[in-house]
Amino acid sequence: MAQSLALKAVGTTDDETTVLEALEYQQKFDDFNSLQLEVNSIANSLSHLGYLESKLLDLKKTSDSSFVATYFLGGHYTMARIYFDPDFNTKILKLVSNSIAERYFEVDINTLEASLQTLNAEIANTGDPFSTLRLTNIKKEGGVLLADLKIVSQHPRTIDTVIVKGYDKFPKSFVKRYLKIKSKQDFNLKTIKEKTEALENLQFAAQIKDPEVLFTRDSTLLYIYVEKQKSNTFDGFLGFGTNTDTDKIEFDGYLNLNLINNLNYGESFRLLYKSDESEQKTFDVKAKLPYILGSPIGIQLGLNIFKKDSSFVTTTQFAKMDYQFDPKNSVALGINTQASTNLLDNPILTINDFKSTFYNLSYNHSEPQRYDKLFPINFMFDVSFGMGNRFIDDTDQSQTKLELNSFKIVNLNFRNSIYGQINTAILHSDTYVENELFRFGGINSIRGFEENSLAANLYMVFNTEYRYKVSNNLYVNSIIDLAYYENQILDIKSKLLGLGFGFGVLTQAGLFKLNYSNGSTENQSIKLSNSKIHISLSAIF
Repeated sequence: MAQSLALKAVGTTDDETTVLEALEYQQKFDDFNSLQLEVNSIANSLSHLGYLESKLLDLKKTSDSSFVATYFLGGHYTMARIYFDPDFNTKILKLVSNSIAERYFEVDINTLEASLQTLNAEIANTGDPFSTLRLTNIKKEGGVLLADLKIVSQHPRTIDTVIVKGYDKFPKSFVKRYLKIKSKQDFNLKTIKEKTEALENLQFAAQIKDPEVLFTRDSTLLYIYVEKQKSNTFDGFLGFGTNTDTDKIEFDGYLNLNLINNLNYGESFRLLYKSDESEQKTFDVKAKLPYILGSPIGIQLGLNIFKKDSSFVTTTQFAKMDYQFDPKNSVALGINTQASTNLLDNPILTINDFKSTFYNLSYNHSEPQRYDKLFPINFMFDVSFGMGNRFIDDTDQSQTKLELNSFKIVNLNFRNSIYGQINTAILHSDTYVENELFRFGGINSIRGFEENSLAANLYMVFNTEYRYKVSNNLYVNSIIDLAYYENQILDIKSKLLGLGFGFGVLTQAGLFKLNYSNGSTENQSIKLSNSKIHISLSAIF
């Protein structure tokens, strides 16, 4: 068995030996090479602590297995004062120092090396990746190290070519417009990394690893690593409850198909068909085409047909032009037209044929929740304001419309979170007809009520859930929904309450959710016979 070697470090005085003992250096070694590395490490540690004049005087073998290293420490320097040129970017000095004068800054001597590395990295990030920092005219005065800071600079770099690896058909317009990375931009690696993090906001792509750069003598190549994600969804739910008039179980449900980026253009297409227990049918189709012809402008188109039993049918069409400022914020201008037809054989005053046209301004903000497949969006705010006119026969009525939808997830810790959503819509007009009112209620509105069973010219719904994440793929939640609505045609002002619970599980097929809820009005107590069970499955493909 090999004999271990012992090391003892001493100074030229008792005080110096005390400093060395405080280093808590390694004292036992298996071989002489390891011992010699530790001897050199002690010397470096002394320099970092401010003993700039320190040096190894002797390494002496005192027995077959014992060595003594003798060091001279010299003066102790605690502060470094670094002078810089007038054209130096003083903003980056705030990263390393709290003491900045007009021509110099000060740092603790034990952080000097790390401070210079930080400054060098910042200078490299701003377009000069091969620059280096040097200290010249080094002096020592009264326990303070004095030196001049010099930048050895190369020619600043610009991005010449952007190359996407991993997803060769990634839409080029998203590099230029969404990430805002263009050729001939000043090279700044820190800014580039911040921009590519926005890929996590996209449903159809994700960043595999940090971007990399290849420098040649006359060009700079930027490589972005992206992977295509499954983003198409097929969503449906089945709901059933007891009809209080017939005491029979009635069913309702819908199909919701979302196709995203199937043409590798970043486009999206949504098709919704809904048939509910109140003999209401909804057909809704929407398409979004981003960055038309490589410009920052996108187009949104939509068609909605709503039929209420044999009372009326309303057709709504819209077209929008949107501009996305950055991955989180966008605005849109659009036009919305609506036409409704009375289907009753015996017409009533509250339902009438009409046409309307609205001009809308909308704003959208969203923030993703990274690495969370159950709840990928943490915050969303969407608001739209429109002004227009409604025409009934030869009567023209000015109207305004406001719609707001926003939600936020407050994460208390990994397993516990609180979800809150506000959904508000207001139609302001001197007169109203039933077939132009907003319709709400159901699994995507106030739960415990039939789908689209409530009509209002004004409503506000506040949904809340307490969520407990059992695992990364399973959660349970409470349901507390509050609502207020007004229907001036029926002279109704009412408050609503929805209570219940549910759970969701992420399977290989998609997200499966089940909710049990019960709704009541302020004049009606909760009855178990009014309970609703909603089952949905959002399949991802």
